[in-house]
Amino acid sequence: MKPLRIAYLVNQYPKVSHTFIRREILALEAQGVEVVRLAVRGWDNPLSDPLDHSEQERTHYLLKQGAAPLLWAGLRTALNKPKAFARALQACIRLSRRADRPWPVHLVYLLEACMALQWLKHHPVTHLHAHFGANSAEVAMLIRLLGGPQYSFTVHGPEEFDKPEFIHLREKIAHSAFVVAITAYCKSQLMRWVPHHHWPKIQVVHCGLEPEFHQGHNAPPSAQPRLVCVGRLCEQKGQLLLLEAAHRLRSQGVEFQLVLAGDGEMRPIIEQTIAAYSLQACVHITGWISSAEVREELIKARAMVLPSFAEGLPVVIMEAMALQRPVLTTWVAGIPELVTHGEHGYLVPPGDIDALVQALQKIIQADDTTLQRMGLAAQHRVLQRHSIQTESGKLLQLFQRGAA
Repeated sequence: MKPLRIAYLVNQYPKVSHTFIRREILALEAQGVEVVRLAVRGWDNPLSDPLDHSEQERTHYLLKQGAAPLLWAGLRTALNKPKAFARALQACIRLSRRADRPWPVHLVYLLEACMALQWLKHHPVTHLHAHFGANSAEVAMLIRLLGGPQYSFTVHGPEEFDKPEFIHLREKIAHSAFVVAITAYCKSQLMRWVPHHHWPKIQVVHCGLEPEFHQGHNAPPSAQPRLVCVGRLCEQKGQLLLLEAAHRLRSQGVEFQLVLAGDGEMRPIIEQTIAAYSLQACVHITGWISSAEVREELIKARAMVLPSFAEGLPVVIMEAMALQRPVLTTWVAGIPELVTHGEHGYLVPPGDIDALVQALQKIIQADDTTLQRMGLAAQHRVLQRHSIQTESGKLLQLFQRGAA
């Protein structure tokens, strides 16, 4: 039997914060699927993970040679497939109305679709899968309208939920073969924006963890009051609120070490806040680090803290739980589907500084037995729900059903 050949389309790949996509691709390949990687562009910052360097070498980039090839691809497609090009252009114009980006950007998406279609002619696939519901899903839809393969896409949130009408989720879902939601909450948000006859298209497939990530590690949470917060330094992750809570705890004489693992657009203001609160001795920013380094930071921690205001379901929560680390996070989106308050850590209302301070104090002062019990329960829970073999198997069935 001929192996299934799938193309993955991502706006930026590989990327430090997209290890879940790499895990998914590699797991599908382990099950015999042939996966070709297609990205609009690469990751702007230096790659710190050897596996990402390997993925970069295997990825074809649409914008690698500048604008001229895009324009030629559009012209050739318009001349060779005028009806399909007109159909895609009409869709492109519709998608530019009441959109979050101006119409010239959507014309660029159409040119990217034309270039991708030409590349796919020489690398034929049975299905195209995109990650995220914004521009990569739009390019996938336009490829389909130009006569390319059927497509699907994975929605993570929270960005897609903030602007479903402006990224035209309804039309993208309508043209798709199926849509993957990473949580039940994510599925419910997509169901809000499409007619009920499209509901069966929306399937839940969780992000997964490979066994190698947690195997060989059974050490209990650190006895030292060392906490780690992993994530892009941005508004939605709530690091500024965490620093406010850290300042209050330090004022009360509570000793701790806090590691902010990541980087991002808010690093300058976060550094200013650390200095303003005189927290330099107990708060450290790592910058971008590899997935292996994230794992080491989690292993050295007492718990993982993520006071997010908006989320899908952060992969780092799964990673911490797989390493037997309790988590302190917020009661938003898909997080409560995985984390049970008091059993796997603590959930607090997003934006509630008093609740965050109390929960931090609890987890810093918890006895070793409590932390170990939470860590073991967390590991059991996440391995039960987020095995990459199981979840990629679900995705493979969806691909096979579409190819039948």
